[in-house]
Amino acid sequence: MTSQTITAAGTWKLGDRTVHRIGFGAMRLAQSGEALVSDAVPRDRGPAIDVLRRAVDLGVNHIDTAAFYFSPLRSANELINRALAPYPEDLVIATKVGPGRDPSGEWLPHARPEQLRGQVEENLRQLGRDHLDVVNLRIVGTGSIAERFGVLAELRQAGLVRHLGLSNVRPHHLAEARAIAPVVCVQNMYGIGVQPEQDEFLRTCGEQGIAFVPFYSIAGTGRQAGAGGDDSAEVLEVARAHGASAAQVRLAWTLQRGPHVLAIPGTGDPAHLAANVAAGALRLSPAELALLDSVHHGRPVPGGPVQGGPVQGGPVQGGPVQGPGGGPE
Repeated sequence: MTSQTITAAGTWKLGDRTVHRIGFGAMRLAQSGEALVSDAVPRDRGPAIDVLRRAVDLGVNHIDTAAFYFSPLRSANELINRALAPYPEDLVIATKVGPGRDPSGEWLPHARPEQLRGQVEENLRQLGRDHLDVVNLRIVGTGSIAERFGVLAELRQAGLVRHLGLSNVRPHHLAEARAIAPVVCVQNMYGIGVQPEQDEFLRTCGEQGIAFVPFYSIAGTGRQAGAGGDDSAEVLEVARAHGASAAQVRLAWTLQRGPHVLAIPGTGDPAHLAANVAAGALRLSPAELALLDSVHHGRPVPGGPVQGGPVQGGPVQGGPVQGPGGGPE
């Protein structure tokens, strides 16, 4: 497999930066097993660095990370720095601020507006950058984000941040933010059967030229613990028709929701990484999409097996994927 495979899914522009639609989520890099827990088992440094370098070799140029992605001995940001600096010119590193964890790994209250600059500077220091390509404001709840997003807009004006995005938000948050500064992406939890109420918001983002970046599109409700292996019969049926894995079908379905949808699956395994990238070449037929949409919305599936089979191409290269999507939570 070569880096040409990644071009099959196409590209999108995050502001003035063009990225391939298959990216890489760094949440799983710092540990083996469940992420974002205080007793996480640190991943060996060498394999983590190898996966990052292999991702770039395969053409990945969009990496999602955060300063709070760490285990007792490893930090995703510092692994990215060690593996990839000096950074390729086309590499876009997106990070997020708002949440925080103390040195023991316990969650802290979400950052107040006056604390956000410190979180941005922490990401700059760990990544070894003089500016951040994309910073997403990660929020909890439904209240106003104007004051916090305004702080990030000021940091953008100061040159510390190039582009701004939002994470875990609702449509009114996007409207509020866009009145303050341009928004290039929205990161929300989304996938087959996961928050189907996000469908309209996803379409709205596309209409406004904003990337929609689902997290946990493979793991689903497994979240940071990873995929649970409980895929529906319909997902498995489509996978068999293409010689693909259920995870690849989930990624392909996500990408086919719109050209502005970007995937950020995460893994610490080189084989899973290659399979995730290969999923960008998987094309689902209208009948398959309709079947999976029924699963997505929890509707009864009419007619039994898919009629018509896969559109093109035969088996998807890369084999099964077990790792979850790299999400910000």
